[in-house]
Amino acid sequence: MNRWVVRGLILCSAAMLMQPAWAADEQGGDQSNVSKARQALAKKKGDSDSTKQLEQVFEASQKNYSLLKAGHQDLTYAFDYTYTADQRIDLKVLNGQIYNLDVTPSATHEFDNSFSYDYGLLDNLTIGTRIPLISKYDSQSQLSTNNIGDISFTTRWQPLPYVPGKMSTTLFGSLTTKTGVSPYEIDVQRELSTGSGYYSVSGGASFSKVLDPVVLFGSTSLTYNKKVTGLNQVRGAELLTSVDPGLGISGSGGFAYSLSYDISLSMSVQLSYSDKTTLEFSNGAKLESKAQMNGFFSLSLGTRVSDTTIINTSLGIGLTPDAPDFSLGVSLPINIEGLKK
Repeated sequence: MNRWVVRGLILCSAAMLMQPAWAADEQGGDQSNVSKARQALAKKKGDSDSTKQLEQVFEASQKNYSLLKAGHQDLTYAFDYTYTADQRIDLKVLNGQIYNLDVTPSATHEFDNSFSYDYGLLDNLTIGTRIPLISKYDSQSQLSTNNIGDISFTTRWQPLPYVPGKMSTTLFGSLTTKTGVSPYEIDVQRELSTGSGYYSVSGGASFSKVLDPVVLFGSTSLTYNKKVTGLNQVRGAELLTSVDPGLGISGSGGFAYSLSYDISLSMSVQLSYSDKTTLEFSNGAKLESKAQMNGFFSLSLGTRVSDTTIINTSLGIGLTPDAPDFSLGVSLPINIEGLKK
């Protein structure tokens, strides 16, 4: 806001109208100058809108909440680094009893380069896909791999039109394939996986509300993981034949705060519950893992570097033993001539 608008605010005592606007020249305190000040305070075509800019920065860092106009397309590149330290277990199962238990530590560095493409079928319906290219390195076992990850397809639908000042609701569903290298089809002593090894279908809802300069948001979802059969993997002294990953439930919540028209800070917490996983072996034995609760804290910064480009950087910290220790990420749109309508 420039100094002329400030003068106009003083003249007309209209703080409720405060928005960036073109200046009006004033020479005194008569009625005509007051009228000029009011005109200067009125929003003109092309003026900046703080709420709209906040939403744009917010949507760049929270992809679940953004919908494209019909016919519009969006291509985004993201890079994520994740470090996970855990322990790999080798075992022998005989008549329900566990023998030859061996615990091997691992420290995995994962580099995820992904491309996400979204297309607006309707103003309130967006479809998209994500293709990850993954590089992994285990510093304990000195193993490494470079391969494609699990490709996913997503649909987002906003059943009701967005109303400024009201909560916005978006329903979403996704299908995650098993295109990545399966952890159940490799030699665990010599190879690393880049995928989950099973198909997943999930659905849920996300919510957001703009309270300028803050956006509150949250989401919840349910995931069904398809059972994998026909395996033939050596696990310790036994042969793994099938895996049933069970169901998963997740939720997240947080807020994004607009530090300026071009910068926002976002904080969120994600919690996920995974049902017990059942492993079946060739000798008829079954082994069930305990249900797990994972927690992850994320901090991200959205920065507008041009009228069409917002770069989002993020830091994540694991809150539970089963979550990754930490992650670093950056994402930005790819502008291709003719891509956007």
